[in-house]
Amino acid sequence: MQRSLPMSADLYDVIRRRRDVRAEFTDVPIPDEVLNRVLEAAHAAPSVGLSQPWDFVIVRDPAVRRVFHRHVQRERAVFAATLGPAASQVFQRIKIEGVLEAALSIVVTYDPGRAGPAVLGRHAIADAGLYSVCLAVQNLWLAATAENLGVGWVSFYREPFLRRLLGIPERVRPVAWLCLGPVTHLQTTPDLERHGWRHRRPLHAAIHHDHW
Repeated sequence: MQRSLPMSADLYDVIRRRRDVRAEFTDVPIPDEVLNRVLEAAHAAPSVGLSQPWDFVIVRDPAVRRVFHRHVQRERAVFAATLGPAASQVFQRIKIEGVLEAALSIVVTYDPGRAGPAVLGRHAIADAGLYSVCLAVQNLWLAATAENLGVGWVSFYREPFLRRLLGIPERVRPVAWLCLGPVTHLQTTPDLERHGWRHRRPLHAAIHHDHW
């Protein structure tokens, strides 16, 4: 009889501890060997047709980060203007990024032309390459958590702006600006739950059997 491999409780602990970090970053630098391990974990993600359509732009330059931060704040104001009074009051309490506070940022990109034009497995699902990049982001996030680093995904930006700011080729899509660095602590409850913006769905509400 084939024996099953032992379950690693450490992985489940990392998944449980992972948070989208905003206010807890310190300015302590990340050792090069730690950053390399995190990037190696991201680069080890599965990808459609082994296309590995991702690239990682490491952003340390304070001037670049300040420009991006101003853009994010403008987009925050655009979103805030769409909210009603109650939601606006809650949103005012929520910090949406740690661009200036984190040790550095990593922009993860998607190149749809990588390994193309005939990418094995992508012929019927055009977004399979984009999904692959999201798997790399998740690998990076879990590896960073295991290294006791925080990660914050910034989504208040316009892709054309970020493409111009970092000189990203027109064919390449910037998928995620990730703030990365040591933190004072990781919150036990996600920020949006703590501030009353949203609450998690229970698992049973997301499970369907055989049909929707």
